[in-house]
Amino acid sequence: MEILATGVQRDERPLLERAFTPRHDIRCLETFLTRDTLPLAAGYEAVSTSVDAVLDAPALEALVRGGTRLIAQRSTGYNNIDLDHAERLGLTVARVAAYSPYAVAEFAWTLATALNRRVVRGARRTRDFDRRLDGLLGRDFHGRTVGVIGTGRIGTAFAAVARGFGMRLLGWDITVNPGCEELGMEYVELDRLCREADLISLHVPLMPSTHHLVGERRLAEMKEDVILVNTSRGALIDSSALTAALREGRLGGVGLDVYEEEAGVFFYDKSLEVMTDDVLAGLMAFDDVLVTSHQASYTVDAVEQIAAATVRNVDDYLAGRITECTLVPKSP
Repeated sequence: MEILATGVQRDERPLLERAFTPRHDIRCLETFLTRDTLPLAAGYEAVSTSVDAVLDAPALEALVRGGTRLIAQRSTGYNNIDLDHAERLGLTVARVAAYSPYAVAEFAWTLATALNRRVVRGARRTRDFDRRLDGLLGRDFHGRTVGVIGTGRIGTAFAAVARGFGMRLLGWDITVNPGCEELGMEYVELDRLCREADLISLHVPLMPSTHHLVGERRLAEMKEDVILVNTSRGALIDSSALTAALREGRLGGVGLDVYEEEAGVFFYDKSLEVMTDDVLAGLMAFDDVLVTSHQASYTVDAVEQIAAATVRNVDDYLAGRITECTLVPKSP
């Protein structure tokens, strides 16, 4: 079978091609799958998409008309896919249920540490031969409190690093993870976590119950010098409320690898275009806000695991198997 893979980064391409060879043929395109690029998928029974693909009802209908029967998304998140409509159309949809949790957890710590020690500001000054330390004062993480919102595999890996720093661990989730308790984590109500934590990191999926989980009220409850990091999904945080809190001089630093309106912006070169998203532009104007473009999972280890899982999803589709990666099973 020949598979069309869209939204493939240049570094990702050889890893994806190596994983599929010799079992299947794969055509890799850097182009992301949108309404304008859907004709590229015509004739491909299996299409592998990135998390930035726009797979709403009209897009799914266009794919089906072109002969697509399998969507194998190369990510854990799938809020960009209309699963109900996919099922009505008889499409099979699969995702990557899990990959290296360390990639995302370590990147979350990269953001947190860079913010705490003012690394970006310091590096910028050094490049201009300004060696002053004014405004670069950080804090020891040791002895302080970290709040981990979402204690699955990634949250657990993040908490393990926090324990290595010698931090007090607070956690919140709908279920208690014994592995986190073994690390010394205390599970508390979310409001208490927001009040007591010096560093807060988000590791929950996006669903209706977690949309804007961190909004105006919870931002107001946080310490004025808290560091807030989000490497999960952008809409977990109300970006407008976050901007307002920063304008009031609250929050010690914000690290965002995701943004709620990132579709069509992240992964693209927009350097020659006018920034039309006033909220994103406003966030990036703050010295204590560090924004990256959804790169937390972008390690060789994670990408290789994602590629291998995508191959398995294609094989499972052909064999009619349902696995933990199956979001919409193959029609009888």
